[in-house]
Amino acid sequence: MKDYLVKATAFEGNIRAYSAVTTNTIEEARRRQDSWATTTAALGRTMTTTVLMGAMLKGKDTITVKIEGGGPIGAIVADSNAKGDVRGYVSNSHVDFELNESGKLDVRKAVGTNGFLSVVKDLGLREHFTGQVPIVSGEISEDFTYYFATSEQIPSAVGAGVLVNPDLSVLAAGGFIIQVMPGATDEVITKLEERIASFPPISKLIEEGHNPEQILFKLLGEENVKVLEELPVQFKCKCSKKRLEKAIISLGKDEITAMIEEDGGAEASCHFCNEVYNFSKEELEELLQR
Repeated sequence: MKDYLVKATAFEGNIRAYSAVTTNTIEEARRRQDSWATTTAALGRTMTTTVLMGAMLKGKDTITVKIEGGGPIGAIVADSNAKGDVRGYVSNSHVDFELNESGKLDVRKAVGTNGFLSVVKDLGLREHFTGQVPIVSGEISEDFTYYFATSEQIPSAVGAGVLVNPDLSVLAAGGFIIQVMPGATDEVITKLEERIASFPPISKLIEEGHNPEQILFKLLGEENVKVLEELPVQFKCKCSKKRLEKAIISLGKDEITAMIEEDGGAEASCHFCNEVYNFSKEELEELLQR
């Protein structure tokens, strides 16, 4: 199944809904990060929710999410835009544990619960929108749910899941965000709460072949859902040699001179995609002049 997301409304516009299948995208991130199972689950849940939040943006707006819970995987960083492009990385990708008491990957133990979830939105304004909330779960989905309620004051339900194969590749990944709009009746909210409480794991539904529309139909009732738009989802990095040239220039003359004299060149890699860029002595000398 191809990776894509859908935007929808439900219950006559009183509910705003987003759903995505991200299996191939998270597998690409896993491959580039060489991440182990529990880390892949944490990274995949974060990237999936971030790309769904990106779908709420417009034009050239972007969003960056950072989760630092004090756990052994360190920071998780993901960013996305309004076009369905997303990328992400973790500080320590080689973290894994035995399954937790529920028989699932122990994401909470990997992420930790002593830290913050931060969201920065670049909306093309002079100042970026920044929101930060303490981590309440470490399971990712509950932390984003708390973020929406506290920082953006939008009652929301967030679900994201990743299933990992024995060979560490990604079997299924995806997620949803359901938001209650002003004016929703108590009856609609009660129906929604009941459906979410009994909803099966989303990664299991994706493994069974459900697409984003079918996930929303199952969650909200097909008769209640109006699909508005479909967007492709893909892992896409923004790095380039030119961007790294600017980064090297920003280090200053002394640092660049040391690279030339001591190393005779430089090697730099991107945190997100692990692409490696080499700079020769001559290229560094040109940067020094610039």
